Amino acid sequence: MKKNTFTMLDENGNEVVYDVLFTFESDETNKNYIVYTDNKKDETGNVEVYASIYDPNDPKSKLEAITTEKEWKVIETILDTLQEEVRNKMGKSEQENIEQ
Repeated sequence: MKKNTFTMLDENGNEVVYDVLFTFESDETNKNYIVYTDNKKDETGNVEVYASIYDPNDPKSKLEAITTEKEWKVIETILDTLQEEVRNKMGKSEQENIEQ
């Protein structure tokens, strides 16, 4: 499977490769979002994840900052749901291994 990636310059002008985790359109905000990571971990060991507004119809569009609490809540809800689904799948896999 080919990874979906893109490259941006950081604040020091260095190229950073980001992995796209997923994209979605929100009916609530009528905007498109991209959720991505550079796979760096924060001080607690969690992978840092970023989100931006983007135009899926323009491959050269610039990522826009998310500025409202409402938009962050939409993204956090989706991330929480996905994280819970992964935990449930992992739990089922572990349970299946125990039963075998």
